[in-house]
Amino acid sequence: MGTDTNIDIVRAVFAAYGSGNRAQIEPLIAADFHFTSPLDNRIDRTVYFERCWPNSGRLDGFDFIYLVPDGDRVFVTYEARAVGGRRLRNTEVHTLRDGQLVEVEVYFGWSLPHKAKAGGFVDQE
Repeated sequence: MGTDTNIDIVRAVFAAYGSGNRAQIEPLIAADFHFTSPLDNRIDRTVYFERCWPNSGRLDGFDFIYLVPDGDRVFVTYEARAVGGRRLRNTEVHTLRDGQLVEVEVYFGWSLPHKAKAGGFVDQE
């Protein structure tokens, strides 16, 4: 697949997730799909839909900051718009094969606006 096609697929995945359209996302997720985040260690497709998919109802959509193709991977940084106005920023690595996602790695970011003032930090005591 070309890099533009991979980016289009990733955009379609985010659109389906943001709208809660499971029928739209199903054909984009491979049978041997795995998902990893700080809370999930390489869970399979079935567990992903049981555990993670219900969270799609908490989001209104995504604003992409970066969509960077690298061979069969697309690196994505986005700001998610949650129901109720909360915003957050994450980065993900999507690995594709034959037009489907086979692996997603999520790296949680921060809430927007940032809890720390510019030039400052958040104390963790």
